[in-house]
Amino acid sequence: MTDPTHTAAEPPFGRLLTAMVTPFDDKGDLDLGAARALAAHLVDDLRHDGLVINGTTGEAPTTSDEEKAAIIAAVAGEVGDRAHIVAGVGTNSTRHTCELARQAAEAGADGLLVVTPYYSRPPQEGLLAHFGAAADATDLPVMVYDIPSRAGIPVLTETMIALADHPRIVAVKDAKGQLVESAKVMAATDLAYYAGDDAITLPLLSVGGVGLIGTSTHFSGLLARDLIDAWVGGDPARALELNRRALPVFTGVFAAQGCSMVKATLARQGRPVGGLRAPQVMPADDLVDTYVDTLRAAGIF
Repeated sequence: MTDPTHTAAEPPFGRLLTAMVTPFDDKGDLDLGAARALAAHLVDDLRHDGLVINGTTGEAPTTSDEEKAAIIAAVAGEVGDRAHIVAGVGTNSTRHTCELARQAAEAGADGLLVVTPYYSRPPQEGLLAHFGAAADATDLPVMVYDIPSRAGIPVLTETMIALADHPRIVAVKDAKGQLVESAKVMAATDLAYYAGDDAITLPLLSVGGVGLIGTSTHFSGLLARDLIDAWVGGDPARALELNRRALPVFTGVFAAQGCSMVKATLARQGRPVGGLRAPQVMPADDLVDTYVDTLRAAGIF
């Protein structure tokens, strides 16, 4: 349902998305029924505009290509008529990334999330070639995922501005933590910037960002939606009030690995989605207890 063209009032993937966890059954296999149910809950109950499937929070490094296609197809079949389905396809191999991009398009995705190639640390000209090849692989719009803490290298400001020349590179998931540099790119391009770290949502909105791709939003979706809507609707005081309420929720989900805290807390909420694939492990009970208390204090749980 995504149109590669967009305006400031109509971001290419909506304003609120969650990087959805990947449910597994008791044997550690994909649980597509649970994936459909969780997707419907996020979209219909928590007012999401879209979902990112096969991201890091979805444990994509541990799922096979066949599993990636299966969960995209399942989620697209469940909510694709009313939400943007963005498929994580980034790897540290350009060839494999392009293969996953084509597979995602065939499975029903309507947008692609491409992370900076991790570990290999290519130079900036390598990043230009990598993202360009991924964008050329299909007709789908592409979001660049800039997360130096995991990838090992940033997408420099000049590189991001150059990437904006590609007609299908339309957005950025920004987890770099350099708001001034992000603001420079937004001033020079039409790239739609989404917060890739829940806690920078309001700061990023204040310099031109359009929304959030969250992790805590498995629970805080309504609160995040109200915050974004308040800012976009011209009520910064209300947005600030909501941000202060949401901040412990936004940050607390990362007291452990985001995917592990989400899965453990969903189980406490009565929405079990299974365990984690190694090398991830479930968080200690006291960490989950603390996060549940944080959600309750915010009026969520």
